Amino acid sequence: MCLILFAYQVHPDYSLIMAANRDEFYDRPTAPAAFWEGAPHVLAGRDLEKGGTWMGMTRTGRFAAITNYRAPGQNRADMKSRGFLVSDYLTGTEEPEAYLQAVQQERESYNGFNLLVGDTKSLYYYSPILDEIKKVPPGIHGLSNAVLDTPWPKVRKGAERLEQALSHKTIDETYLLSIMSDSEEAPEEDLPETGVGKEWEKLLSPLFIESGTYGTRSSTVLTINHDCDVMFTEKFLLPDSKEWKQSRFAFAVKKQ
Repeated sequence: MCLILFAYQVHPDYSLIMAANRDEFYDRPTAPAAFWEGAPHVLAGRDLEKGGTWMGMTRTGRFAAITNYRAPGQNRADMKSRGFLVSDYLTGTEEPEAYLQAVQQERESYNGFNLLVGDTKSLYYYSPILDEIKKVPPGIHGLSNAVLDTPWPKVRKGAERLEQALSHKTIDETYLLSIMSDSEEAPEEDLPETGVGKEWEKLLSPLFIESGTYGTRSSTVLTINHDCDVMFTEKFLLPDSKEWKQSRFAFAVKKQ
């Protein structure tokens, strides 16, 4: 993912409300969200190039999502795929904090990342940039390609609109998807300086990214209410096509 907006333990009816965009090169082979063959309790999309994923949920209440940390010139081609940090958690059984402690020991095997993992009881965040495992506090949060809650324009804008959505008792997934489809570029004076040059900073500044070769490939809305009922909606761009499709999954978390 390249943008994750979420409200954690804020709404009276929902423990987690999340809207996220995955940005990637259009030619990278990808499977849309589905329950996995071989791990039928896991609901996630799949990177068909490396085999991992960027965001997913399980029938047992495990959740994980990742973004890359933008550090041009520091990425190495021989590193492990960061998508496995998500898929390994979803298919595993370790408690969230214990899993991140194991990831922390292996952090130098991956290019920069931000990782969220949780279950129905807790939510944790880890990035090797800060190298500190943090329990996510209740609140409205935003995560892009810097550390959690770095106030990039897209993060600020998205978090403000998510807060507006929370003023309604019923959470409208169509409205949340519309937030994630905002392709307005940020003013040049507000752009961060991450080393990719002004042209790319501007291109990457909207919530929804479009270009000739790279852009938003999917938008996902995830809600978990206090009864542990899950709604997972994904809007995705079909491979080799400009056509968008949408799928929706609903299930109750199985108590352990």
